Amino acid sequence: MAHQKQVPMTSFPAQRTHWAWTVGTFFGAGLLKPGPGTYGSVAAVVLWFLAGHLFAPTHLALWTVAAALAATFIGIPAATIVARESGREDPGHVVIDEVAGQLIALIAIAPDWPHAILSLLLFRLFDIVKPPPIRQLERLPAGTGIMLDDVAAGLFALVIAQLLHLYF
Repeated sequence: MAHQKQVPMTSFPAQRTHWAWTVGTFFGAGLLKPGPGTYGSVAAVVLWFLAGHLFAPTHLALWTVAAALAATFIGIPAATIVARESGREDPGHVVIDEVAGQLIALIAIAPDWPHAILSLLLFRLFDIVKPPPIRQLERLPAGTGIMLDDVAAGLFALVIAQLLHLYF
């Protein structure tokens, strides 16, 4: 269930579940071309960066965990609905999974641009390459499979970023 080609706007169903499409496309970021997943990840990084300048570092980590959990648990039903209404198993315009995974990758990262870019690059690498067991998570049904492979990619990126921070 690899990400499929972007669907042209004209082929979206006339009757859409508004909340699910708003969440699933992360307020339209998933409708941008090319590379809607990257737009979803960048949107998450920008929101995290802004939050990093509003909250103390300890509170930023808690906010990031809370936001990642919310994106994951709201994203599963939203992705399920959008996939069903799109007639696709894993539509490319669903990017709430990238938002959740990217937020996970940012949990313990210093709130500055060099760390944010490292986190973004690591997350996108694991999201695209999908080493085991990430690829196997795509096989889970509906929104669960759409979301959990990106959650795992975010965890991989978080661990590697922490190891790089420790040793370099």
